[in-house]
Amino acid sequence: MELYVYIGGETTIRNIVESFYPKVLAHPLLAPIFPKDIEPLIEKQFQFLTQFFGGPSLYTDKHGNPMMRARHAPFPITRERADAWLTCMQRTLEEVVPSNEMRLIILERLKGPAHFFVNSEE
Repeated sequence: MELYVYIGGETTIRNIVESFYPKVLAHPLLAPIFPKDIEPLIEKQFQFLTQFFGGPSLYTDKHGNPMMRARHAPFPITRERADAWLTCMQRTLEEVVPSNEMRLIILERLKGPAHFFVNSEE
């Protein structure tokens, strides 16, 4: 079974992104590199994560090739910020995803990209 279906599909992805971004905007390391109007970013993240976890190619269909490292390049992403992003995601998953096994799978899948975007020293 594909991961997208296993984790709960559209409903779970939507719940994750809507719970996640308020945490990001409240985080002192992350808030400065995110826009104050987070709604467009929430929608893009929903599209991307849907595709990333094996669902429909919403992001690519609307925005083209994700090229995520290039899209994140303008922002100073340190290892500390990547870890803070993952901590916010972990807290979100604890609230939104009932299964510990699913939370671990999702978080593990996101660790690689989070650290891949690091482009600045501490």
